[in-house]
Amino acid sequence: MRHYPSDSPQAMARLLVLALLADGLIDTSELDLLDDRRTIARLGLDSAGFDDVFYGFCADMLRTGQRMTSDRLDLDADTIDRMLDEVRDPLLQRKTLRAMLDIVHADRQLPGGEAALIARALKRWSIDLDQLAPNSAIRAWRLSPRNSPQALRT
Repeated sequence: MRHYPSDSPQAMARLLVLALLADGLIDTSELDLLDDRRTIARLGLDSAGFDDVFYGFCADMLRTGQRMTSDRLDLDADTIDRMLDEVRDPLLQRKTLRAMLDIVHADRQLPGGEAALIARALKRWSIDLDQLAPNSAIRAWRLSPRNSPQALRT
């Protein structure tokens, strides 16, 4: 697998591509979700940039993936970990994981490959699901000592 700079839009996009392909096929609902939520733009890429990452990932899979008996290609755990490790910033990890969760839930199914990928990312990045709740940033702000009721009065 090619290497992307840490915390780069390409590193995050490749994880979204992995989520798209984790169940072996891409559902149109997953692609629609990427467009509807402007996920690619939020990563800092345009469509052509995302396509480059997508095609690069597919080329890397053909070159380095483990061929399974069912004409499938699988990645080993170390390769997935290296890809996850390219996103180091905790905020970017949560942002990427939220997008990955959106993708795998878009078709209302969670096959084993998708579940395993999400579980691996949660563990590798030491993230709890409750940290991904939309109001977790607000909750963290409220719990900050400088935002205590006493501090806000002064």
